[in-house]
Formats: sequence, C-alpha cells, structure tokens
Amino acid sequence: MHREVLRGKIHRATVTEANLEYEGSLTVDSELLEAAGLSAYERIDVYNITNGNRFSTYLIEGPRHSGVICVNGAAAHLSRSGDKVIITGYGLAAESEVRDHRPRVVLVDEANRIKQVLRESTGTRVS
Repeated sequence: MHREVLRGKIHRATVTEANLEYEGSLTVDSELLEAAGLSAYERIDVYNITNGNRFSTYLIEGPRHSGVICVNGAAAHLSRSGDKVIITGYGLAAESEVRDHRPRVVLVDEANRIKQVLRESTGTRVS
C-alpha cells in the first residue's frame, strides 16, 4: 500500500500577479521550485492564507531570482496580488518509506526570496 505524502512546499509566498487571461497554471520563480523539489508541469495545490481559497493547478517555471508567484487563468479569481499562499506538491510513498520521509519546506520573505529551507517542519535544516 502507498500513502500520499507532502514532498515539498513553499510557505507563505506572496502573490505578485493574477492574470485572468492566461490559460491556467501557477508561475513560480524557478529558484523556489528547485529549492522545494517541485517541477514545471507538476500538479500542485495552492492554499490561500489571506482568503481561505484552495485550488489545484500545475506549475510553470518563472524567471530565476524574479520572486514571481503569478496565479493564471480561472484561479486568478481566487487570489490577488499581495495574498499569502502555501504551494504544495505531493507524492506517493511506500508504507516502509513514510516513517522516515521528510518534505522540503521553503520559507520565503516578503519578496519571495529564500530565507530558509527545512527538511521538515520541526526545523531540521537542509545543507
């Protein structure tokens, strides 16, 4: 049996733009994706801390070091520039892997620059 577990997340990122006219997805600074272990076109969930909205979409790589977090397409109705969001990616783990699994947690500042990368929410730092 397998369990769906959190693989990586970008915690409390600030939405920089909402583009209703784009065909859907979430554009994220490629440096943040790499730090969280997430990939372009991967399905993700977004939790809007500001207004409580939640939605699923896929990722598009944004320019490295840009700090971009752009909500595109229909999801632009659910988030606005300035909103705080949590971006999460999940994966399947075998029962034997669950106990030792530790997701990557990327903490960012107000400009979506990496402050810290944790290996788990208890504060274990990645090298």
